[in-house]
Amino acid sequence: MDLSIVIPVFNEEENLGPLYDLLKRVLDELSQSAEIIFVNDGSSDGSAARLDRLAGADPRVRVVHLRRNYGQTAALMAAISYSSGDIIIPMDSDGQNDPRDIPRLLAKLAEGYDVVSGWRKEREDTVVTRRLPSVVANWLISTIMGVKLHDYGCTLKAYRRAVIEEVRLYGEMHRFIPVYAAWEGARVTELVVTHHPRRFGRSKYGLGRIVRVTLDLLILYFIDRAFDRPMQFFGRFGLAFGGLAVAIFALALWLKFFADISLIQTPLPLLAATTGLSGILFLLLGVMAEVQVRTYYESQDKPPYKVRSTVNIVTAERCKQAAGAKRW
Repeated sequence: MDLSIVIPVFNEEENLGPLYDLLKRVLDELSQSAEIIFVNDGSSDGSAARLDRLAGADPRVRVVHLRRNYGQTAALMAAISYSSGDIIIPMDSDGQNDPRDIPRLLAKLAEGYDVVSGWRKEREDTVVTRRLPSVVANWLISTIMGVKLHDYGCTLKAYRRAVIEEVRLYGEMHRFIPVYAAWEGARVTELVVTHHPRRFGRSKYGLGRIVRVTLDLLILYFIDRAFDRPMQFFGRFGLAFGGLAVAIFALALWLKFFADISLIQTPLPLLAATTGLSGILFLLLGVMAEVQVRTYYESQDKPPYKVRSTVNIVTAERCKQAAGAKRW
């Protein structure tokens, strides 16, 4: 299979028909073989029955029904795991992404890129609850993670399977897939895509998403900067708190001997003790994290690096195979 369109669905019964009709027309014009993977993420309306009818009428349509609502990230991961295309294109099921952008994404991918991210430059959403938080979130992600994109939240993207087939996502981390791909050495770019106003139903996102995205960003930052060396991360906090505790206690002693202020007359000794204890806890946390990281890598025989390619390198496994063939 050349192309897999993967679409999470949650209570979008009225949007599925128009989306499929337009998607079918676009795919019929492509030379590549294609499949459409719908994942019903525990919908409580008639989406499940509608998807089954679409699958019965078109063999290119595959449907996965999840037992309950797990969220967009889990549904997207399920869709990817059940897909077989060399190129994977996620889309929203609400009709706001335009399937007619798919050929443009494929053309951009053919220029040598591994990831092409959609950019909803003219976004048809409310300003306060959708567009403004998105601008802030995109700026934060680009600044902290170093992968410069205008619109991480746009589901419409194109990926080569090789850069995402081993990615495991949780929480709200589907928007960070370009970051994971960049970590693997993928070439990432973006393309302005069409964004339509929602015709039916209502958005499943609100301001509460900001908190979830922020927490996921903190986790991603830790994975990027300190996953294989957590002591370097937590140890800095430990040493900083320890140094601050020493400085605070030194100030308390200076007040006692030069300003005639007793230690029991100021909260500085208690503050120094609390700060010092925090520093010790950070150091202990770093030690525990180091043990966990070593257990993680050694138990899976997983090196803390990725190899793009080799030249004149023969692995031990290939040596064994060659020796076996020679004996035979």
